[in-house]
Amino acid sequence: MPLLSVDSVSFRYGEQWVLRGIGFEVEKGDFLGVIGPNGSGKTTLLRVIDGILKPQEGEVRLEGTEIGKLRREALARSVAVVPQYSALAFPFSVEEVVLMGRSPHLGRWRFEADRDYRIAREAMEMTDTLSLAARDMESLSGGERQRVLIARALAQEPRLMLLDEPTAFLDIRHQVDFFDRIRALNRDRGLTVIAVTHDINLAAHYCDRVILLKGGRIEAAGPVEAVITEEHIRQAYDTRVLVDRHPATGSPRITLT
Repeated sequence: MPLLSVDSVSFRYGEQWVLRGIGFEVEKGDFLGVIGPNGSGKTTLLRVIDGILKPQEGEVRLEGTEIGKLRREALARSVAVVPQYSALAFPFSVEEVVLMGRSPHLGRWRFEADRDYRIAREAMEMTDTLSLAARDMESLSGGERQRVLIARALAQEPRLMLLDEPTAFLDIRHQVDFFDRIRALNRDRGLTVIAVTHDINLAAHYCDRVILLKGGRIEAAGPVEAVITEEHIRQAYDTRVLVDRHPATGSPRITLT
């Protein structure tokens, strides 16, 4: 049984369909990339998978159970989300925000124990935010805030991590460092990852499979080499590119022409 099944999902805002007939499966330990131009439905797809949005057609199942039938606490113990941006209503410290990732594991009347603090500390170490632990979130740069949100998601100890442009505010060093660490968790601990990204080269370098969306439909899906081609990119983005091989990794590489 796949970890996640997306079965003929369609979703609309009002009268406008944003997703139409989306279907795919994600096995445990997969690293799936979702790419596509602006407005193609990438973020909406993640919100449907996370149960924030309910599709008008089709369904999403986590290990055979429809997402909509799971309590939010139970779902949060299995699925973590790193959004593009998250506004916090109160001036929490970095450590407090990362510890929020432990909430689904605590129960109603339980407080954080030593194990929870240890897991939060490890998550901050992995995201290079431990030195910021006492800082107020409002005092951080955009890139620092994003790394804290990534640490919060890691502290959930999820089986499935949904990444919505998680490195959009990060510099090159932290982009590579983040994806290296996520890839290590994927390979060593079996963390399943679905990553939405505008960076096609990042997707080609780190993902096992890719889904290419256009206009709310799947334009192409499969192994990286089969999806990231000059023809598929031209059709989806209406842009001519050169696709060759990265000299070090052999993965497809996009260059504007």
